[in-house]
Amino acid sequence: MPPRQAELKTARGFADAAAPGRPDRGATAPASGLWSLGAALIAALVAVPILSVVVLAFHPTENIWPHLLHATLPRYAANTAILALGTGALAASVGAGAAWLVTMYRFPLVGALEWLLLLPLAIPAYVGAYALVDFLDYSGPVQVALRAAAGWSSARDYWFPQIRSPLAAIVVLAAALYPYVYLLARAAFREQPAGSYEVARALGAGPIALFRRVGLPLARPAIAAGAAVVMMETVNDFGVVDYFAVQTLTTGIFSVWLETGNAGGAAQIACVILAAILLLVGLEKAGRRRSRYYQSARQPRPVVRIALKGPAALAATAACALPVLAGFVLPLAVIAGHAATTAEGWVDAGLLRALLHTLVTGGAAAALTVAGALVLVYGVRLSGHAVPRRLLPLTTIGYAAPGAVLAVGILIPLAALDHRIADAWTWATGHDPGLLLTGSAAAIVLAYFVRFFAIAQGATDAAFGRVPPSLPMAARSLGRSAGGTLGAVYLPMMRGSVGAALLLVFVDCVKELPATLLLRPFNYDTLATRVHEKASLENLAEAAPPALLVIAVGLVSVALLARAQRRLH
Repeated sequence: MPPRQAELKTARGFADAAAPGRPDRGATAPASGLWSLGAALIAALVAVPILSVVVLAFHPTENIWPHLLHATLPRYAANTAILALGTGALAASVGAGAAWLVTMYRFPLVGALEWLLLLPLAIPAYVGAYALVDFLDYSGPVQVALRAAAGWSSARDYWFPQIRSPLAAIVVLAAALYPYVYLLARAAFREQPAGSYEVARALGAGPIALFRRVGLPLARPAIAAGAAVVMMETVNDFGVVDYFAVQTLTTGIFSVWLETGNAGGAAQIACVILAAILLLVGLEKAGRRRSRYYQSARQPRPVVRIALKGPAALAATAACALPVLAGFVLPLAVIAGHAATTAEGWVDAGLLRALLHTLVTGGAAAALTVAGALVLVYGVRLSGHAVPRRLLPLTTIGYAAPGAVLAVGILIPLAALDHRIADAWTWATGHDPGLLLTGSAAAIVLAYFVRFFAIAQGATDAAFGRVPPSLPMAARSLGRSAGGTLGAVYLPMMRGSVGAALLLVFVDCVKELPATLLLRPFNYDTLATRVHEKASLENLAEAAPPALLVIAVGLVSVALLARAQRRLH
């Protein structure tokens, strides 16, 4: 299974890609206990921040839960629910509809659009929000052209929709996240045998009935899984809702923690988010459990596209092109236009520092995350005990937990540890070393490690499964140790998957905003935080260069995903 497919499988169930593997058949001798111990320690490292949030929420220094419950929490929860449900529904409609069209029909540009529909994955949602406001705001080109064409002199002369609103936030988030649904739905439509659709047509089903009665029921588990991922990403979002001034549970964490200094209150809001995420995961898994569809044991005939002509063909092309225009072309054009007018922004010292910080934190986090995933998966495969295998699915929780939640669970215990280390060092040497962990980028790297561990784990677990058991068995029979077998047999055969996992984790680290904002040391910018800060000050010209760099990194991820998809077909 290609790496990105493993990531999507992890997002679909948070346990499927991490399904406990059987003990490695190549281990002819009892595996070293160090591998099992290492696997258990890594699993604990990933799970501790989540447990820390729960502990902080139930033991706050100042309990403001009654105030939150009666004053702000209902508003935060209602806005979050509206955004999540609205974004999930819109993304599911766009993604499933586009997947159905490119799978079932042949129309102009369908071959190109099939892959262009993935491009919005390269645009972080917060960049799309900045671009949309700049394009549609009062001083943007759309309203300027309207006033010039109609002779209006001010905003009182005409009505225009409010740009910074929950509805606009839903549109922006759906435009950035619908590819999650599109990928899973397209795979589900393609996996179904052509006979199912042919029988329905023979019974008189038209195009709409065919989709509603055959295609949609068969793909419903995949669409629900994609919509669940979209909703979880919506709950995690901070850049869009902050820019549009929509108060959600995530912005509530920032407000309670940074403005009032109440970490316990922030942890209590974080627990509400965790409960919502776990509810989404549970509902998604329950829906898939009730919806089971099986294929014939024979190789099914692939779906043959039906040629569309005339207005129907043009309508299908427009329907598939619109999400690409809204989710990729418009944000890229607006950001590139601003970047082209500020040549000095590309040589700004702050941008160069942010780029360096991004490379250091993202590179270190990617290397540590993939290395940890290798140790964990290999240790579990070597172990004959049930406990390590049962711990494996727990390590995927970080992927579901929003970055702001992880920041709460990491910073508070890490700060306490930091102070203890500093006190011990001062007592031993008489010199105060300062805050070694929270005063550096270590906390950011740890947050990335926990947040994106499931991606690396899914990719490495799939790669381990593709190695023939006879090869490690031969290596062990020739005297190789468990570590020697990993280095001499597994890693050379898994080199492509490991490299892809490194790149995927790095790309997600570059785009991560909430955790970076909360955990970064003073005056420590990354590309994502620089984009956010400049855009928050309405300085989109200076935000454009780092935004383009983030988009460029995202395009590498999309290219890798498209390459993996082409290998499947």
